[in-house]
Amino acid sequence: MQRRLGRPTGQDVTAGMVTGLFSIPEGMAYASIGGFNPVAGLYAGVLPPILGSLTAPTVLMVTTLTSAIALTGQSVLSDAGLDPHQAGNVAALTLMVGVIMLLLGLLRLGAVMSFVSNAVMTGFSTGIALQIITGVLKDATGYKPAGHNQFTKLWDWAVHIGDWKPSATLVALATIGVWAAAHAVRKLEATALLIAMVLVSVAVVILGADVETVESIAEIPAALPHFSAPDWGAMPHLVGGALSVALVALAQAAGVAPSMPNPDGSRSSVNGDFASQGIANVGGALFQALPSGGSLSRTGVAASAGARTRWAGVISGVFLALVVVLLGSLAERIPMPVIGGLILVIGGELIWGKRKDIVLVLRTSRLSAAAMIATFAATTQLPLQQAIVIGAVLSLLLYCYQAARQVRLEALVRDDMGTWSTAEPPKQLTPGEVTVLTYEGTSFFAELPRMESDLPDVKGARNAVLVLVLRTAPDVPSSAMIKLLRRYAGRLHDQGGRLILTGLQPSLVEVMNRTGLTADLGADAVIPASPALLAPLDRALDEGRTWIAQQPADTTKG
Repeated sequence: MQRRLGRPTGQDVTAGMVTGLFSIPEGMAYASIGGFNPVAGLYAGVLPPILGSLTAPTVLMVTTLTSAIALTGQSVLSDAGLDPHQAGNVAALTLMVGVIMLLLGLLRLGAVMSFVSNAVMTGFSTGIALQIITGVLKDATGYKPAGHNQFTKLWDWAVHIGDWKPSATLVALATIGVWAAAHAVRKLEATALLIAMVLVSVAVVILGADVETVESIAEIPAALPHFSAPDWGAMPHLVGGALSVALVALAQAAGVAPSMPNPDGSRSSVNGDFASQGIANVGGALFQALPSGGSLSRTGVAASAGARTRWAGVISGVFLALVVVLLGSLAERIPMPVIGGLILVIGGELIWGKRKDIVLVLRTSRLSAAAMIATFAATTQLPLQQAIVIGAVLSLLLYCYQAARQVRLEALVRDDMGTWSTAEPPKQLTPGEVTVLTYEGTSFFAELPRMESDLPDVKGARNAVLVLVLRTAPDVPSSAMIKLLRRYAGRLHDQGGRLILTGLQPSLVEVMNRTGLTADLGADAVIPASPALLAPLDRALDEGRTWIAQQPADTTKG
């Protein structure tokens, strides 16, 4: 995968350093959300962004851990009965996610992401944001809520306000307050999380507040990530789960390229981005990293800090590695309520950022709104890998429904001046005349009952010709479409009429030949498209009129 590396600019160095520092609170926070060792969240900001940035067609995309990936990964490992703190299990999951991403990219299946509807992704992302918030309430307030879903946990947390620990709660509130103050200053907006983490952590140390720190749950070695062998025995239990994690990561990353176009004007590639994220995960899996994907938030930080080339992502990983080696012991002293406060901010921002999408879906259609609400409910009530499957099925159903409604048959009528206009299809074919209909649709099998009901009745259609324009029909129609055309042509033939197909693309003509439909209709009744837009239609009209003229007169009239 050859990419133009170019040369880093001074802006790239600054942006890389800012992004690397930002990876400390965000990486540790996301790892904590998923119940992983926070160190693994740090390491996800080292090798994955280096490998991803070197190979991604989307120049500014930073590949690292995200909240949705962390939560989905934790859900997958727990569902498989595997310990998320066991390095071999994490390495096995990350490696499988990387291999799946690579395969999807190499097989050029990037178009798969376009089948995940905005309604489903909005419901899923909002549900993830709620999970982020409920998952960190213990760190932020010292009280761990109980409940079988996210809403009952929120309720239990709220009614047990008397059990919140004052010191932890005050530290979390101070973190949110400092973040809000820094975020309100335009120049500090991109680094507000980092500022809040540093200032409040220093204040906690100076004041000697009695709160839990990172050191109590994880030791951060002052060393680079070392080789971590995957547990091969765990892999058979993670096949479906790894696919779920990969799809979540790729779905999120698919939004990076449209939001962050390449500064050098080069084109992005969804398939290339898939493969680059696969490379990042395969490499990261062997060096203690959690599964990673294109991060819109981390990419946004880099872009806001002035990133111009892919070197910003590379520098962010290198700089974070230096910080871990030189200052790892300081990171152990970060209070958990600080991380809790930062995660509450992240979750709140995710929900707030989705407000326009939520309103848009609600105003678009009842079906889209139902799909969004159902996905949100599944995400908050069920394991995430199951919610992903439900979301994928809902997206497919939405697509099928919309495709089935897209089919349209219109009559084409030419006036005395030779001008064509559209009209409603006739209910019945007129004997001895040529009727022209144009088809618009996908030939998807679900739309065909509607199409068949819109075709004119053939009863009494002696010496009638129906010219069906198929210029917009797909190159490879469904077999049901072929059966419909054969069935209608047979009924029309039995009444003494004829069906002529015109405007077919060459590959569609080949399909007609292979399936025998051309032989059934006659070679002169299957007319291919041509560069002259109306030439195939004129040819079909001439063929139809000639055929009518050659038929014996209908002696049953009058």
